[in-house]
Amino acid sequence: MKNKTNQITIVYILVSIFLAITYREVLKNILPAYHHSFSFINDILFIFISGIILKYVLYKNDIKNSEIFKKLQHTNNEIKESNERYDIVSKATSDTIWDWKIQEDRMTWNKGIEGVFGYKQDQIGESSKWWFDNIHPEDSIKMSIKLYSFIEQKTEKWQDQYRFKCADGSYKYVLDRGFILKDENGKSVRMIGAIQDITKQKEEEQRLKLLETVITHTKDSVIITEADLNNEKIPNIVYVNPAFSVTSGYNSDEIIGKSPNIFKGPNSDSQEYKKLIDAIKNKEECQVETLSYKKNKDEYWVNFSMLPVYDSDGELSHWVSIQRDISEEKKQEVEKEQLIKELTQNNKDLQQFSYITSHNLRAPLSNLTGLLNLINDIPIKDPELKEILDGFNKSTHLLNDTINDLVKVIIIKDNPSIEKENLMLKDIFEDVFSQLEFLIGLHKPIIKFDFEQVSFLNTNKSYLESILLNLLTNAIKYKSETRKLKINITAKQFDDDVVLIFKDNGIGIDLERNRDKIFGLYQRFHDYPDSKGLGLYLVKSQVETMGGTISIESKVNIGTTFTLTFKNK
Repeated sequence: MKNKTNQITIVYILVSIFLAITYREVLKNILPAYHHSFSFINDILFIFISGIILKYVLYKNDIKNSEIFKKLQHTNNEIKESNERYDIVSKATSDTIWDWKIQEDRMTWNKGIEGVFGYKQDQIGESSKWWFDNIHPEDSIKMSIKLYSFIEQKTEKWQDQYRFKCADGSYKYVLDRGFILKDENGKSVRMIGAIQDITKQKEEEQRLKLLETVITHTKDSVIITEADLNNEKIPNIVYVNPAFSVTSGYNSDEIIGKSPNIFKGPNSDSQEYKKLIDAIKNKEECQVETLSYKKNKDEYWVNFSMLPVYDSDGELSHWVSIQRDISEEKKQEVEKEQLIKELTQNNKDLQQFSYITSHNLRAPLSNLTGLLNLINDIPIKDPELKEILDGFNKSTHLLNDTINDLVKVIIIKDNPSIEKENLMLKDIFEDVFSQLEFLIGLHKPIIKFDFEQVSFLNTNKSYLESILLNLLTNAIKYKSETRKLKINITAKQFDDDVVLIFKDNGIGIDLERNRDKIFGLYQRFHDYPDSKGLGLYLVKSQVETMGGTISIESKVNIGTTFTLTFKNK
């Protein structure tokens, strides 16, 4: 700058001297008699003095320009550094940064809008309308009112939460923070902001609210403790839910900061307590069932689990215990065990009584039968005596039939495990029909078979024959007097199950009145003289002994269908 000032000064002096000499030469030619030697010296002095003044002015101006240049250069450097920082922050942050020139209503967005919301640059509008159009309809009005109210206020910083639409049509929860710039008159001219995706945080907040609701309203007690044992005691409590106070009688302020050891009493299970302590030491989940004690020292049974909770670094932070009062269940369990013992003993007594009835009465009953047979060979002339003996004979035979029925039942009930074999259904039915040959020939029912799906059945032969005999006998015995008896017998395969279906068109049974009694012992549903009410009871007992099931569907004067299901293994 100094050299340039000197150059300008020298040029100024030389040009001025040249102009002064030229001026004087011109005057000399025009006015030869006029002499200006003294004036020329003055001109030269003036030129030099003015050159010095010019140099001083230029020097001062150079100093001023240099200061201005330095300031501009410093400002440009700051702007450059700021732009570089902006670019670095824009690239480094996952936030979406926007710049809104309010007066022009022109908005620009950084590349974060593509990463967060999926918008390409050609999909983004250049005005604030595009921004507001993509805010969720339920949030748009509220957010715009708050934003424009903020612009009119004196504050510079603004933030709000709303839902913003993604390129795929879904919405994300965002936290938007903005900073506003104003001119010298205080008018808002520019606003810069950053949008942060807080969808996961919102979802976590909602999840935590749900968990809080569950914990607060559940009937189970929830206790949260610290992580570490306290002098070999269960860690101190930091939280209890309302259900805990209801169950134990302790208010939260009475128990927080204390160890759950205060619930331990003289009748608590020490082994369960040791198991709990070991689990806490090993940082393992544990479930315990023991007697606990309320604030008033009442005992109650509690079933609770201790679950470890870890922080984001994988370190144990707390234990959560979920406790349930099972006093009523324990009471019912004790009553159930007592009832089972009583029923078992009663069953043994009944079984013993059945044996006594069926076996000890055999001998005297056989003697009575033998005597009656002898009496039958003796002619009796007294009609009154003959009537008495006939009644006695009839009663004895009925008693004998009853004893035989009881023996059949006892044999079934006393043999829960029976031998099975692979039997051809066709052969079994042929054996049954041969035994009922007279009955079938007498009533001539129409009997149809369908054994195409199943040919063999793995079962007990004698039981299956007894079942078929009873069902076929009942079908013939309870046939309708107004139509020909038809019996359909079908065998079907369903996976490992074989289903036998017996269907007849007999007189049927009123199941609305008798369904609960249909398979009962000595239950009769028709007034037939030779009906004893034992057949269906034996059928059900035999089917269940072989691991099967039986069901019935019947309508009066339409017919009856029995469905028997067996495991064919």
